[in-house]
Order: sequence, then structure tokens, then C-alpha cells
Amino acid sequence: MSAMKFCRECNNILYPKEEKERKLLLFACRNCEHQEVAGDNCVYRNIVHHEAGERTQVLQDVASDPTLPRTKDVRCAACGHGEAVFFQATARGEEGMTLFFVCCNPSCGNRWRE
Repeated sequence: MSAMKFCRECNNILYPKEEKERKLLLFACRNCEHQEVAGDNCVYRNIVHHEAGERTQVLQDVASDPTLPRTKDVRCAACGHGEAVFFQATARGEEGMTLFFVCCNPSCGNRWRE
């Protein structure tokens, strides 16, 4: 599947368009009248590259995010550092919000929740 299709007439991008009467998927140019029938019915595919068993999708650099609140009232169990960023999110398979912490030590990055 090609990422983008281009018009044969004017080289502008072709956009997906539905032809309801014949139940067809077309790619149509918004600049000229060119249209072509789509080769298959897939317009976009999003491939996720993470394990199904991952508990949270916390970015590696979350500790340096200036928009997240910080606390010095916790101590990292992995390295003993006394500062962490925290945020609330729903944990998979649980009801309600969970408080997540990420150690601010750049060489640690330990994550835990309460």
C-alpha cells in the first residue's frame, strides 16, 4: 500500500472519496476532475509497535517534562533519589484513576504507582 497517491493529470495529492451509488472507493483530485478506483479498500493502516503486556505507555523523557508536577515527598526504591514527577491515569484492567510516579534521576527512570 502506497503512503500517498498523486493525480496523473496535475500531480496533486489524491484523496479518498466514496461513490455511494456503486459502493466504490475512489481516489479523487481536488484540483482537477481526475478520479481512479482504489486498488483495495484500505485507506490508512496504523501499525502499533509495542507489546500487549506493557502496563503503561510512559515516555522515556517524562521526567524532564516541565508541565508535569514534581514531588520531593517520595523516594525511588530503585536508586534512592528523592524527587519524582507524577500524574494520574487509568490503569489497564482497573477502575478509577491511579497515581503514577517516575524517578527524576536521569540514569534511573524507575516507574511505580500508588
